[in-house]
Amino acid sequence: MRVEQIHRASTAGLMILSLAAFLTVATAALGFLLSGQLPAPGKDEGTGAHIFQLSVAALIPVGLFFLGTADWTHPGRIVRGLVLPAAARAAVQVPQRRPSDF
Repeated sequence: MRVEQIHRASTAGLMILSLAAFLTVATAALGFLLSGQLPAPGKDEGTGAHIFQLSVAALIPVGLFFLGTADWTHPGRIVRGLVLPAAARAAVQVPQRRPSDF
């Protein structure tokens, strides 16, 4: 594989993993908004929490591949490749507090 192909794959990986983390939190928030009640705590965190944790953990090595294979002569391209993953990851941090925590 060439460096450009690895960089393209890591860009796609960053987007997919960031959106996966965002969608797991968004579906949980949507369930709360539609029902008006928080789900009862169970023994396990659930599949959504595990998907979220794995996608966030996988962002680290994929992000390192992205940065390691980036063409640093064109920093604007690097920033554009990070905008969507950074926005999705930032949006995930917002709804992580329960209303009872305030």
